[in-house]
Amino acid sequence: MQFSFAQEKTVTGVVSDEIGPIAGANVVVKGTTRGTTTDFDGNFTISAAQGDVLVFSYVGYANAEVAITAASTYEVKMSATQLEEVVVTALGIKRKVDAVTSSNQVVKGEEITQAANPNVVQSLTGKVSGLTINTTNNGVNATTRIVLRGNRSISGNNQALVVIDNVISTAGTLQSLAPELIESTNILKGAQGAALYGEQGVNGVIIVTTKRGSKGDKLKVSLNSSVDFETISFIAQRQERYGQGWNGTHVSYENGGWGAEMDGVVRPVGLAQADGSYIMAPYSPIEDNIKEFFETGTVFQNGVSLSAGNVENGYFTLSANKQSTNFVVDGDNLVRNSFLFRAGKKFGKWTIDGNATYITQKAETTSSNLFTDLLQTATNIPIERFENSGQDGHWTSYYNNPYWLRDNVRNTNRSDQFRGIATLNYELNKNINFNYTAGITTVASNGLSYTNGFVDQLQVGGGNHTVVSSFDSSNSNSRSFYGDFMVNFDYKLTDKLRFAANIGNNMQDSYSQSTSVGGDNLTIPGLYNISNITGDPRRSNSFFRTRRMSLFANLDFALGKGDEYSEFLFLNLTARNDWDSRFKGFEKDNYFYPSVGLSFIPTKAFEGLKSDKFNYWKLALSGVRVGNASILGAYQSELAYFTASGYPFGDLNSFTPDTTPTNPELTPEFMTTLEATTSLGFFKDRLTLDASVFQTTTTDLITNQQLSAGTGLVSQLTNIGELTNKGFEIDLGFTPIKTDNWKWENRLSYYSAKTTVDKVSDQASEIPLVNFTGSGVGIFATEGEEFPLIKGIGYARDDQGRVLIDPVSGNPVRTDEYIVLGKSTPDYIINYNTSVEYKGFRLAAVMDYRTGHQFWAGTKDWLSWSGHLYESAINGRSGFIFPNSAIETSPGVYTANTSVVTGGNSYTSYLNYFSNEYRAVTENMVLDATAFKVRELSLSYSFNPELIKKTGLTSLRLGINARNPFIVLPKENRGYHDPEQSRSSGNDQGLAVTGQYPATRTFGFALNASF
Repeated sequence: MQFSFAQEKTVTGVVSDEIGPIAGANVVVKGTTRGTTTDFDGNFTISAAQGDVLVFSYVGYANAEVAITAASTYEVKMSATQLEEVVVTALGIKRKVDAVTSSNQVVKGEEITQAANPNVVQSLTGKVSGLTINTTNNGVNATTRIVLRGNRSISGNNQALVVIDNVISTAGTLQSLAPELIESTNILKGAQGAALYGEQGVNGVIIVTTKRGSKGDKLKVSLNSSVDFETISFIAQRQERYGQGWNGTHVSYENGGWGAEMDGVVRPVGLAQADGSYIMAPYSPIEDNIKEFFETGTVFQNGVSLSAGNVENGYFTLSANKQSTNFVVDGDNLVRNSFLFRAGKKFGKWTIDGNATYITQKAETTSSNLFTDLLQTATNIPIERFENSGQDGHWTSYYNNPYWLRDNVRNTNRSDQFRGIATLNYELNKNINFNYTAGITTVASNGLSYTNGFVDQLQVGGGNHTVVSSFDSSNSNSRSFYGDFMVNFDYKLTDKLRFAANIGNNMQDSYSQSTSVGGDNLTIPGLYNISNITGDPRRSNSFFRTRRMSLFANLDFALGKGDEYSEFLFLNLTARNDWDSRFKGFEKDNYFYPSVGLSFIPTKAFEGLKSDKFNYWKLALSGVRVGNASILGAYQSELAYFTASGYPFGDLNSFTPDTTPTNPELTPEFMTTLEATTSLGFFKDRLTLDASVFQTTTTDLITNQQLSAGTGLVSQLTNIGELTNKGFEIDLGFTPIKTDNWKWENRLSYYSAKTTVDKVSDQASEIPLVNFTGSGVGIFATEGEEFPLIKGIGYARDDQGRVLIDPVSGNPVRTDEYIVLGKSTPDYIINYNTSVEYKGFRLAAVMDYRTGHQFWAGTKDWLSWSGHLYESAINGRSGFIFPNSAIETSPGVYTANTSVVTGGNSYTSYLNYFSNEYRAVTENMVLDATAFKVRELSLSYSFNPELIKKTGLTSLRLGINARNPFIVLPKENRGYHDPEQSRSSGNDQGLAVTGQYPATRTFGFALNASF
């Protein structure tokens, strides 16, 4: 018998990833228990013999193996496992991508920060199919609307739920969170994936995970800094042929553009200045003159974070970030400071993890309504010369000076938000663990608004600049508690069947209160105190509290071929029962919401199907039934009383009952959703295809039903309607180039959804969400039509579609009633994301195209009567033959119009046509909302770590970026509005009003470094 032993030797080396050394990595001689760990710099030393194999492992990385040869020193590169392999889903449950049974999409942190957008919500725009984010109102702190897969409710909330670190939060909080703190977001588009959140997750969920620790025990310091310059993207195109005046005559104090044709002669503009002189200027057009009101804004962002460790040995992250925004309107600014501390550690069978976030901000703004006054400006007026003219010296006597409004209508809002989250886990054994997550959020806000008064003593031309002074102050605070307790099971029932379950309960408690007081006619100008007002003060206070208790269960079954990797069939069952305090006093206060999902991986089920050319195939089906009662507020089951008109009167008071009560039999709206998805991978995922088709049927729609006058009531909130939402998504990913130096990645998506109202009620076929009767336009839910629907006054037409002309007046004939003018949701949206990497360079772009929808342009309406509309000067200012028109020559017989003139034969008649007839036809103001936008462009360079090693830095990246640099609109939308704009962030989309700032674009620079 002969024995031989390989001689052991000392083996050394360093373990690193693409960023730098990895501290705390495990190094083990394969087949033995001998091992070590790497130090702070990734170095290791171990005894091994030639022929041995060293196995390197670290949390979040794929294992690496190195065979020992004659060499004694080794450099080991480890690769992080792809984020898509395991995703965080509802309630913090982690799943393999194979096991996810409904549609979702992950957006990595680097994609969120690539263009240095300070608003996390806006940075998601164009990156996720089915996710529609509209910036409904621009400003220093813009408002957004976040909708996944269209509308499912008429009156209820249709916006996605936001969850941050496994605790339900708000979109406002997400907008305030520093983007650098985010590790990833997982967008749960499929209803079944969000079913564990019950009613709150009915519109899909955006799950946000913040960063924790670093990749090793070594302290890591990260710095980020950026500066952006913001400018107006475009403003409404206005006619530049006729100048300031009315009825064809130049009038220096007119707001209208109905003056004489411009001739370049120097003339007085506006009212007399303080010294009695007039501002003199050529009577010539100034292109985009109202742009001069706006400045170049700036956005500064600076942050620092310290992190170290991992869950096993303990970790922490401490971050501080500051955002300073000066908007394009002088004096409008925002200062936001955010701080985050996160830490965690494993103690034997116990694991604790927690974070605390504090965000404090102050915003100072004027009212965007000043843009309404600014639009009443002829194109010959050099508006910047009136900045210091005040009201008395304004360029028109009929509207307020926007510069004066900017300085004298002011709002200051402060808020302080604290969020604390803690998670405690106890591992009973390898199959059972207990987990409790608790989060509390408190917000304290206060606001001060004032308007300085002005008395117009002259009232030139009948105009009146008088402004009543006012003052308002408000204070509010809120507190929200969220708690999840779960018992988690994970068993292998047989060699091929695995079972996992999460059973628990959820508690939520929300409280808010607010107080406001204000009044008019300040006695002492500039003293903003309630004791300084004249007359009765405005006052209000409110208090709300809601509670929710839920029991839930999540069951997962996985069938494989003997190991976890080979699992190919997954069944997911969820159930949740909500008890909701808002339903206290109704017939029922709790509701049950079930779901089921099935996922099948043919490429793992069938031998030989998987190849280098066809590497992945997934099929999934799911169904869910869930409710929505978001329209229901606290205490709506109670009979409410309100202060009667004219009271308090002296020492008397009187109250009247609410005339819009809630039906005591009210239930949630119920939504039943079916979804089918498939995912395919080709050429080792160099080419991927994901497709989903979905349908949601909503019954028991909650809305206000009009009641007969005999009841003494106006309306009742009740369940009365039905609608259907259906659509599909297709995502194509392709990587044409992937080498050691080059990588070009692309993602192209197509999304289409349609919401149709099947039934409004037994008594009505239509209800308005909003109706501007003065403008003849509104947003409606109409039976058999898409929702939301734009309706208004249109042109009467014959059966050939020709506009009917009154043969006597020459005016087009208007419809007597509202007609359908359009819909506010696109037929489809195409997103395109691309990035090219070459060595350290990275060029990325995000763009989207939306089409098939319309919107009402309030700016066009506002320009039409006052002579500024581009169309009012195209062919001079005299009558014309209305295009594609007809006249009724005998009852029911229509002949092409070739002789009847619209707009008369004089300047005055033409003016009257546009001011009255043209403006009265809402159809003229409903425009194609199609838009192609380049949302982001970014170019960055990351220095090779070896080149900057001597500086003490481990990473350094420099970048330039642009946000919304290009937008292409249809010709008929002459810059009137960004089609995303809307009067609110609610369901009444499609009405863009004048009191909103124009769209902006930014260009900037960014620096990121770590050491």
